[in-house]
Amino acid sequence: MRLAALILLPLWLAAAPAIARALPEEAAITAGSDALRYPVARRLNLVEDHFGVQVADPYRWLENDLRGDPAVRDWVAQENALTRRYLDALPGRDALKARLQALFAHGRYTVPRKAGGRYFYGYNKGLENQTPLYVREGLAGPQRLLLDPNGWPGDGASALAEWTPSRDGKYLAYAVQDAGSDWRTLRLIDVDSGRTLDDAVQWVKFSQTAWDGRSEGFFYSRFAAPQAGEAFRSTNLGQSLYYHRIGTPQAQDQLIYATPDRPRLSHQAQVTGDGRWLVISSFEGIDPRREIHVAELTGGPVTPRRLVRGPANDWRLIGSRGSLLYFLTDQRAAHMRVVTLDAARPRRGATEIVAERAETLAGGALVGDRMILAYMNGAQTVAELVELDGRKVGDVPLPGFGTAAGFGGRAGDPETFFSFSGFVTPASIYRFDTATRQYQLFARPDLPFDPDDYGIEQRVYPSKDGTMIPLTILRKKALADHAIAAPTILYGYGGFNISLTPGYSATRMAWLEQGGVYAIANLRGGGEFGKAWHEAGRGANKQNVFDDFIAAAEYLKANGFTPPDGLAIEGRSNGGLLVGAVVNQRPDLFAAALPAVGVMDMLRFDRFTAGRYWVDDYGSPADAKDFPLLYGYSPYHNITGGTDYPAILVSTADTDDRVVPAHSFKYAAALQAADLGPRPRLLRVERRAGHGAGKPVDKLIDEYADSYAFAAHFTGLVIEAKPAAPRSAAPRSATGQPAGFMAPSVAGGE
Repeated sequence: MRLAALILLPLWLAAAPAIARALPEEAAITAGSDALRYPVARRLNLVEDHFGVQVADPYRWLENDLRGDPAVRDWVAQENALTRRYLDALPGRDALKARLQALFAHGRYTVPRKAGGRYFYGYNKGLENQTPLYVREGLAGPQRLLLDPNGWPGDGASALAEWTPSRDGKYLAYAVQDAGSDWRTLRLIDVDSGRTLDDAVQWVKFSQTAWDGRSEGFFYSRFAAPQAGEAFRSTNLGQSLYYHRIGTPQAQDQLIYATPDRPRLSHQAQVTGDGRWLVISSFEGIDPRREIHVAELTGGPVTPRRLVRGPANDWRLIGSRGSLLYFLTDQRAAHMRVVTLDAARPRRGATEIVAERAETLAGGALVGDRMILAYMNGAQTVAELVELDGRKVGDVPLPGFGTAAGFGGRAGDPETFFSFSGFVTPASIYRFDTATRQYQLFARPDLPFDPDDYGIEQRVYPSKDGTMIPLTILRKKALADHAIAAPTILYGYGGFNISLTPGYSATRMAWLEQGGVYAIANLRGGGEFGKAWHEAGRGANKQNVFDDFIAAAEYLKANGFTPPDGLAIEGRSNGGLLVGAVVNQRPDLFAAALPAVGVMDMLRFDRFTAGRYWVDDYGSPADAKDFPLLYGYSPYHNITGGTDYPAILVSTADTDDRVVPAHSFKYAAALQAADLGPRPRLLRVERRAGHGAGKPVDKLIDEYADSYAFAAHFTGLVIEAKPAAPRSAAPRSATGQPAGFMAPSVAGGE
């Protein structure tokens, strides 16, 4: 998204009896003085043979799209009604919601992008459901509202997703995301007049928008229109690359590149900053293994030709000079290196510019006449400024401990922007000059709390096999000073080479303000320590991820961070799978669990939408060697009746077409049917929302008010109303002027 065989085998053998013990009728639970009953989920007598193993799937019918199946729709409605009654009665839920609203109520900028002397950026005043897009003529010019999705017709669930200005800044292509779906509709706006053009490009998904050098049109990736009723379920195959010319209907778009003989390949387009070269990156799954084609954009026919045969290695374009294309690659470099390839002479091969080193090269960009390279060691990142021949100039000065993102730019223009945030500090925006190595504050939000009240502790702990795992612990300094154990949420992901780095979360801050502890484990399967760290937590090694997370829970308890019955766990997407798996393996460790939009059925994940990409990380349920591993930890298949489980709030959304909600539906039905003790197992289904991106602010606030009030109730955290927080109408610059007025230049610091 992104060694254990002997450990998994006992779980695999035990899975079928657990399903067999499930109760066929309603199961009663008690919450305070209210006796609640789960809706009846019809059980199918469905058993399939998988490599000689008989696997029950009694809730297969919940895979049907609730838009077209009244039975699924009615069951979901009953589940939501039950969950809503329960959550609304939780003590402190309303106070937590009020505090979340206050924590969101400050202005937020996105990193500006420069095109043709114009600066484009998102700016949310605080509680706007969707972030509007602004433009300014020159850096010191007044900002002008260009697009406001909050005024679009509908229920506020249509979001402004990706957007890209043309090279001259005259036009802007933007993606409309409806109800959180991964599907996009591309539209165009004339920046001078602010008029939205008639152009509309549909069935776009997992696409970049790459303008040609003349600003006459753009390249994009799309799938064929799905069959009726299958838009949110069908497997994504056959992505093709097209060119759209401004002012023409989509039916006239030119097919640029497709591989009908290899329908599993996806294709992404980039155009070099000078507009000369189209670079096509093709890949099959989540793994960064690509083949590269290039085409010179002369105004005539676009004829791609192969530059890199593959897919075998990672190739990430970071810029160009003439026909030399600069790439980050792991070809003969597990931690990545920088090379050039000559687009005009593809047979020349790669020329190394920056050699591999011990730290992982995580990203890069060519800005002005230099490169900015970001290296990662563990969860920490540093940025370096490097000449185009590979000579290091020096470190990029950053404001402190945190994560920097952005650094887009073009040849000949040394100006770039980046955001910088920490665990307890929202993102500030900075302007950086690669020629002078000076940066300026562009915007800093006013905060409704004092970051100095909170401590950040970096620990390491041993996993089951002795591997040392990094753990970040966030809490009020007063708790640390007096060694006070407090209710704790442990968060993890552990997959797809994704790194958990310092970054701010208003929802997490609401938990910390109430006196809770929040811990983040950098599990194997992520990218914190390069390719080897990722490999140690994928495929046959997936159990390492669960062992790492379980060991983190044991460490927090053994070292006095959380009381014996005060630990909740949280994870989203692949992290939802993590939570579901470890609850089955060690239900005794946790008081509450919050699996959200999780991959819960490991035998059918590859049959829906984007699931087929994940085979790279998980393995294939159709492969005899992968099946026992997947079956051995699949959350849906390994629920053990007759065992006390923690309280579980399963969260999903009706328009999630990344991890289809059927995963959560089937998992919740199986939980509710099993004899798992007195604590509740509830299902929360957000309406008109998807996997996460584009979710309106008010839905985010409601979701986390529910989730954290639930976790607080079962971990013993007492939620108290807080005094109203000061609100800022707009972020402020370092001079105290309204954001966007530049502070004096500072070399190496604020």
